[in-house]
Amino acid sequence: MEALTLKITGMSCGHCVGQVTKALTQLDGVQVKTVKVCEALVAYDQREITPADIVRAVNEVGYEAQPAGRAA
Repeated sequence: MEALTLKITGMSCGHCVGQVTKALTQLDGVQVKTVKVCEALVAYDQREITPADIVRAVNEVGYEAQPAGRAA
């Protein structure tokens, strides 16, 4: 599993955190570690999903995500 930190704009409250958490937990190959306003940390299986797919899932629920960094 690879770690991915996302910087997310447009989040301002607990409801936003819930929406992003829900979007991320529905992705195959993704384990949500933490989600807070403006940031999420996930672990993902690179054989099942790409960082671009994860970013797209957040963007599709109305926020703008960008990878902030990856670690093994």
